[in-house]
Amino acid sequence: MLEFTWPWVFLTLPLPLLIYHLMARAPRQDAALYVPFFSILRRLQSDSENITSSRLLYLICCTLIWLLIVLAATRPQWLGEPVQLPSTGRDLMLSVDISGSMEAQDMVVGNRQASRIDVVKAVVGDFVERREGDRLGLILFAAHSYVQAPLTFDRETVGTLLEEAEIGIIEESATAIGDAIGLAVIHLRNRPENSRVLVLLTDGVNNAGAVSPEQAGQLARQENIKIYTIGIGADQVVQRTFFGARAINPSAELDEAVLTRIAESTGGRYFRARDVNDLVAIYEELDRLEAIEQDEQTYRPTRVLFYWPLGGAILISFLLALFSIPWISLAGRARLQNYEDKAQETEATGSEA
Repeated sequence: MLEFTWPWVFLTLPLPLLIYHLMARAPRQDAALYVPFFSILRRLQSDSENITSSRLLYLICCTLIWLLIVLAATRPQWLGEPVQLPSTGRDLMLSVDISGSMEAQDMVVGNRQASRIDVVKAVVGDFVERREGDRLGLILFAAHSYVQAPLTFDRETVGTLLEEAEIGIIEESATAIGDAIGLAVIHLRNRPENSRVLVLLTDGVNNAGAVSPEQAGQLARQENIKIYTIGIGADQVVQRTFFGARAINPSAELDEAVLTRIAESTGGRYFRARDVNDLVAIYEELDRLEAIEQDEQTYRPTRVLFYWPLGGAILISFLLALFSIPWISLAGRARLQNYEDKAQETEATGSEA
């Protein structure tokens, strides 16, 4: 649909006529001039008809230029069909531990052992795909924390960046849970309230960073950021050695008490994922707890068109300037010079005779 942003500009259309009729004309001064070659000029009388036609064409071109300029000034634009925007949901930041302990192969997928990080990539990747309408962000942390993806509707990119995360891209000898929460607070605090959510997944204890998890949790509570914490890792794994088999707890360092306090202090929950099924159930529960809002929004794509009439006015102005060059006068002067030369030749011949 064609629309004019400033339709009131059309009121300026009669402006040239008003100026022509209301403004005083410049005084005209007539002066007598003796033209000795007047008889020759009369032969060019037929050219006056072309001059009159040129004036009419000049008036038409000027009128058209003015109409196009006014049309461009109204800023015409074409509105396309309504397009539905992604529904407005949560501002959800995912914080994933990629310290060295996440390489522990205490998860079972099918009939084979799998590392914690591989299971997290698969389960969290499916969670990301389901969150249509949410702004998702990704934080990776080990001894330090980094924003791998800022908040965005581009779920495919977030999933790709999570899949490409590898143990070792960050110093993996420690775990900075507090710094990861603090970084999430920085990126979520300017988002609308009641939609700020952090899902933090780790398998260890905070032993690095400048901020403790408790301090970061207090900051999150002050900014109305809800935190869900997930502790991942099996409770028991049978380890076979030269001296026989023994059961060990690969999650002995998991600080469940701190993770529980952080989550509950911000209105969230702590979850424990001992195997793949637990992790899948946790993220399904998160889908229910933080349901996506379905506030439909639409917009109409706009394409500006003012450059078409403006370009037409410039083109006509250029052509008008080109044709305003007095080609006829130049030709007439050449013809006058030719007549004078012939007259002089005739007079010279008559005097010789």
